[in-house]
Amino acid sequence: MCRLFGMSSAPHRVHAVFWLLEAPDSLRVQSRRDPDGTGLGFFDADGRPQVHKAPIAAYRDRAFAQEARHVESATFVAHVRYASTGGLEDRNTHPFTQHGRLFAHNGVIEGLDRLDARLGDALHTLVHGDTDSERFFALISREAEANGGDVGAAITTAATWIADNLPVFALNLVLITPGELWALRYPETHELYVLERPPGGQHGARHLEQHGRRGRLRVRSEDMDTLPAVVVASERLDDNPRWRPLAPGELLHAGPGQEVTSRIALARPPAHPLTLADLRPEAAASQKAA
Repeated sequence: MCRLFGMSSAPHRVHAVFWLLEAPDSLRVQSRRDPDGTGLGFFDADGRPQVHKAPIAAYRDRAFAQEARHVESATFVAHVRYASTGGLEDRNTHPFTQHGRLFAHNGVIEGLDRLDARLGDALHTLVHGDTDSERFFALISREAEANGGDVGAAITTAATWIADNLPVFALNLVLITPGELWALRYPETHELYVLERPPGGQHGARHLEQHGRRGRLRVRSEDMDTLPAVVVASERLDDNPRWRPLAPGELLHAGPGQEVTSRIALARPPAHPLTLADLRPEAAASQKAA
């Protein structure tokens, strides 16, 4: 399944190194399905969104994905994609940018014709690719514009409408601005974890060094030996005992300072839940553990 990662050290900007895809080190790893895209999003010193992403459709794309990314920001979002909707193109690769925000999603939404109708003009102004994910983001952006910029409320409104009206497998997401991070797990289909990491980690005076299973994402930050961070990921990335799973329907918010809040934003299950058996073969394959 797609891998989500988000991190906030706000209000402090930190230097971090990301490896979105490491070289396979065994035939067992090579035999598994390769990702269909990788992407990293962050903000420059002026608050402008920056994205390094590429679909993996050829060897040169894999080589690009394996390069170390040295970046500096107060918030970060990374994504390893297994395609469920949309071809292997840059426009379909996460994270997506809208209104100065960055977004990545793990899950499947069907009934996109109804979602397109709900988006109205926002479909043409905000959506440039073919994915359900970018459309979900556009609905959040439209709701935020309508409510005066309350991103948390916009996520709740958009996700609730989708859950009530469209077939849903999962809506897990990470959304960032230059100083804030939001993460949603919904419903219980896929896990999503959060770590509120104190300065120096569990042992004190240690830099941050985290990695996913099977070479699917690795991040290192020397600055985290003295600064706190909030990390959200599809899996536990180290042995810190402070990792906890978000509850189904839980919306977490970190920032703009070091405060972290969360609430159950979606208490009801989807009106039209999807199972793996309901999905098209390519969509089902994208949602299985890889």
